[in-house]
Amino acid sequence: MADFGHELWFGAFLTPDAAGHHRIVRQAVLADDIGLDIVGIQDHPYQPAFLDTWTLLSTLAGRTERVRLFPDVVNLPLRPPAVLARAAASLDILSGGRVELGLGSGAFWDGIAAMGGPRRSPGEAVDALEEAITVLRALWTPGDEGVRLDGGHYRLEGARPGPFPPHPIGLWLGAYKRRMLELTGRLGDGWVPSSGYAAPGELGAMSEIVDTAADRAGRDPGEIRRVYNIAGRFSGAAGEGFLDGPPAVWAEQLSELALGHGMSVFVLAVDDDRDLKVFAEEVAPAVRDAVARERAREPRPDAEGPIGIAKAAQAEGTQTRAVLDEATRPRLPKRDIAALPPRQQANGQRLVLIHDHLRRELTQIRDALEQVAAGRSDAAALRSMINELTMRQNYWTLGTFCASYCRLLTTHHTIEDEHMFPMLAAAQKSLAPVVARLEEEHEVIAGVLTRLDAALVAMIEDPDRLDGVRDQVELLSDVLLSHLRYEEEELVEPIARLNLDI
Repeated sequence: MADFGHELWFGAFLTPDAAGHHRIVRQAVLADDIGLDIVGIQDHPYQPAFLDTWTLLSTLAGRTERVRLFPDVVNLPLRPPAVLARAAASLDILSGGRVELGLGSGAFWDGIAAMGGPRRSPGEAVDALEEAITVLRALWTPGDEGVRLDGGHYRLEGARPGPFPPHPIGLWLGAYKRRMLELTGRLGDGWVPSSGYAAPGELGAMSEIVDTAADRAGRDPGEIRRVYNIAGRFSGAAGEGFLDGPPAVWAEQLSELALGHGMSVFVLAVDDDRDLKVFAEEVAPAVRDAVARERAREPRPDAEGPIGIAKAAQAEGTQTRAVLDEATRPRLPKRDIAALPPRQQANGQRLVLIHDHLRRELTQIRDALEQVAAGRSDAAALRSMINELTMRQNYWTLGTFCASYCRLLTTHHTIEDEHMFPMLAAAQKSLAPVVARLEEEHEVIAGVLTRLDAALVAMIEDPDRLDGVRDQVELLSDVLLSHLRYEEEELVEPIARLNLDI
């Protein structure tokens, strides 16, 4: 799992409801106007209540100027790939190079069969999609000879290539199971899972299959765009689920997916104009800022080797705890938050809810660390190959989990530094010393996270270095919990009293 450095795109996933055709066109134009990057339309030709996707995309291309368009994803069994190649290239020409092509192997086979399409087994559907990719690319490649293909599902008997799209149309595959994920790694330009079928916690294992298949095919996994169809709810307080809360919570979670799983295109299922605007004007800029800041961070050199790192970590741990000394922290007088209206109290408590999520994640890291330690003791008596592989997986799991948490925490701090803290200092000038100290502590915590990452790398190379990870997790626990308490003690009341929406 990694950040592949792709430009981030944000878009709208619109339902092609025939009864709401005016709304769909209006929202696509709105997406174009407010700076979104892409509009996706699902494709279910057997659904009588839906507009035809390709006709709708053509209409939207004529009503928009800059936003990209793609079927999310094409129902291949009902759209012959040779005709689809001509249609996609034609729309790319007419739209000025704004078309990408999502491809699905097929689903809802009763509906497909009712329309006269083939009823394929899962294996047949994957094989047919692989043949379709060959057809599409062949008909988009200039040449004087007709294309011939004698496949099990599709045939070409001298079809001439053309017309040719003005930009390389990406073939983005909707994939969840192993064979489809492997096909994506071997041949796809992009991967399109949806959060309703692949929750964030499942993306890592799926992505690993895609990456491994790409490596085996001699491809760079970073060439494959990761496109995530998402759904959520904007609310005043953070909930327990994915994308349930204020825009800041959305920004944290999507930034984590970009940095941890390489997701670079987020397409929101939306029917409400207001949600579309919040996504474009609040969430997207915050994610871009947080990811850009993380990408700009310089890695700390480790040329001193493990011994030098251990000594530096010990010295810096002492220094870190000193910086977080309670006696030197600025304090301001407080008012009783209970006297404020409930809505304002909720604004202040929102910070606590966000911090509670970080505390829960920290507890999970500590639990994972103890599980690794326990597993290591069990395997010491008698190791078999299976036990060694299980133990190796335990170490990698801990490393992945900790790295994910480090990115989430860094993203949260970035959002605070760039948005919440300036807003507080501007609203109440006496808060400036507190804000300055909190910003300083964020830099200290960033250093702890860097050292934890170095300890994780050393542990993966040599499992006997688990104690180094333990030391860094203990240090992170000490400084982070102290920092969160201080921040809540100083900021919850003014956020509520000043009625600031964080």
